[in-house]
Amino acid sequence: MKYYASLALAALLPSVYGHGYLTIPKSRTRLGAESGIDTCPECTILEPVSSWPDLNVAPVGRSGPCGYNARVSWCVDHNGDHGGMFTYRICQDQALVDKFTTPGYLPTEAEKQAADDCFERGTLSCTDVSGQNCNYSPDCSAGQACWRNDWFTCNQFGAGSCKGVDNAPLGSCFTTIAGGYTVSKKIKIPEYVSNHTLLSFKWNSFQTGQIYLSCADIAISDGTGGTPTTASTKTATATATQTSGACTTASTVAVTFNEVVTTQYGQTIKLVGSIAQLGSWNTANALALDASKYTSSNNLWTVTLNLPAGTTFEYKFINVASSGAVTWESDPNRSYTVPKTCSTTATVASNWK
Repeated sequence: MKYYASLALAALLPSVYGHGYLTIPKSRTRLGAESGIDTCPECTILEPVSSWPDLNVAPVGRSGPCGYNARVSWCVDHNGDHGGMFTYRICQDQALVDKFTTPGYLPTEAEKQAADDCFERGTLSCTDVSGQNCNYSPDCSAGQACWRNDWFTCNQFGAGSCKGVDNAPLGSCFTTIAGGYTVSKKIKIPEYVSNHTLLSFKWNSFQTGQIYLSCADIAISDGTGGTPTTASTKTATATATQTSGACTTASTVAVTFNEVVTTQYGQTIKLVGSIAQLGSWNTANALALDASKYTSSNNLWTVTLNLPAGTTFEYKFINVASSGAVTWESDPNRSYTVPKTCSTTATVASNWK
């Protein structure tokens, strides 16, 4: 079971830009708008937050993976785009996701934050799909935390962002405010089965401190035509543009950590964490990163290590001086779960904090 789902978004008029919302499969926000119960055009916007250049620094958990309320759809409508980048995310903690898909249940603040943390770990990378053009955002510069091509991007802010990607006509995207142009992107669905899971969408703005969140309730089948057979399964598989036979889930994943941090001569960046491979929080056993790609415009330190799929751990980067003095990143600890999919590689990009 390996789906490359083609997701429809929409772009905008030449001089007016838009925000992104899912249209295929229909998002929770679009369904609300179509039923006439949700009419607030700004309800899923989280602000003010630090949305740029570090795409993961803002504490968006209080919104939950679906935003504050309902919106229309994941399309780009022309009510004020601010540039930036967007991504799709899936959380494989089914017990947690079930709480968000249970009618009448109101998740707690702690559950909302736990869900968003889980979705961050489950970012569906643009680079997972072979042949897909995964550009770096023209709103970002080399050396910044946003200089990563695992998220999706459009044109530079002010240059007709996303317009004309699929030559779709104005109005091809459902919105309550104005028409939009459809844009399609592909993602690889993780190798697991779920009758109900949330496909989360997140857009970080470049110009303003805003993040847009939305979600769709989908089902993921095993690709054999068996369970699950719900209507949402048909929605999820109807958009698949490419499938392949079942693959073997990787038991070990080569995880690359890319850390952007300015250092001085004699300093070394190291990785230390809660598992034995990262020294079990003992700085003497921390894993040293490589500075061979470090330049004045791209202060990149990197390291790759093989980790068992599904491993969850906490970690931090440290700066070790030639004297042995250790400087820690600020709190809180970072966390990561090694993806359990067919892919044997993964990349984690971050900025010193």
